Amino acid sequence: MSEPTESRRERAARRAGEFPPAPEPLPRPVLDSHTHLDITVSEAGVPGGGPSDDPVGTAIALATKVGVDRLVQVGVDVASSRWGADTADRYPAVLATVALHPNEAPRLADLDEALRQIESLAARDRVRGIGETGMDFFRTGDEGRAAQEESFRAHIAIAKRYGKALVIHDRDAHADVLRILDDEGAPDRVVLHCFSGDADFARECVRRGYLLSFAGTVTFGSATALREAAALTPVDQILVETDAPYLTPTPHRGRPNASYLIPLTVRALAATTGSDLDELCAAISATGDRAFGPW
Repeated sequence: MSEPTESRRERAARRAGEFPPAPEPLPRPVLDSHTHLDITVSEAGVPGGGPSDDPVGTAIALATKVGVDRLVQVGVDVASSRWGADTADRYPAVLATVALHPNEAPRLADLDEALRQIESLAARDRVRGIGETGMDFFRTGDEGRAAQEESFRAHIAIAKRYGKALVIHDRDAHADVLRILDDEGAPDRVVLHCFSGDADFARECVRRGYLLSFAGTVTFGSATALREAAALTPVDQILVETDAPYLTPTPHRGRPNASYLIPLTVRALAATTGSDLDELCAAISATGDRAFGPW
């Protein structure tokens, strides 16, 4: 496969300010279980368009108007984790997770020190999850996998010590993710962020009691296997997310994503699972509270 002609940052810069229009509001409020407000604002701009003295507040207000009243801000390194924890302290609609992204772990000169800093943040009250952590065999080759696994195991231990949800990034690593969770013993609450597996992997996760968080990818025309996975997942094990500013749902694929676009994914999930929209929203909301606690 040829290398992309543009970097992620270049693509973000090119499309900055091109946020899609707001969709029809949901009948009941839900949460965005995984977003990156810091990356959204820095790379794609302010949702809703135009400058703002409070871009995070603007993004939250826009999401609230369409029925997305709670957001989980996700850390990917020490700096973003600290930013997320501080942001959750300032905004009642936001909770935070903290972690070293699996692709970050092999790049660190001192992984142990970075993990110590993540653990210090994990103790904060409005930090409710440890993630995104896990394994990624798409962007990290064989030479980095030992560091990824070491980091993943350490994050599992932190989640269990502090009683926080474990938020997993899993790309092309399904079997290894399950192996490591089984080896270490999973925390009480495990969220498979941006679930990317097929029906067989979904069954294994559901059987273990894990929560499957579906992103805009479930709306993509090519995502038949993902929709099959969603269709067999009990509604009380489903979460929904943006992974903003990435993975924008159809019909706006390629434009920047933000929490206010969650209704598009929720409606696609309702169609896929055959669920009543109102009941699905209520189930997602309750599952979010069960995973991350009260806002």
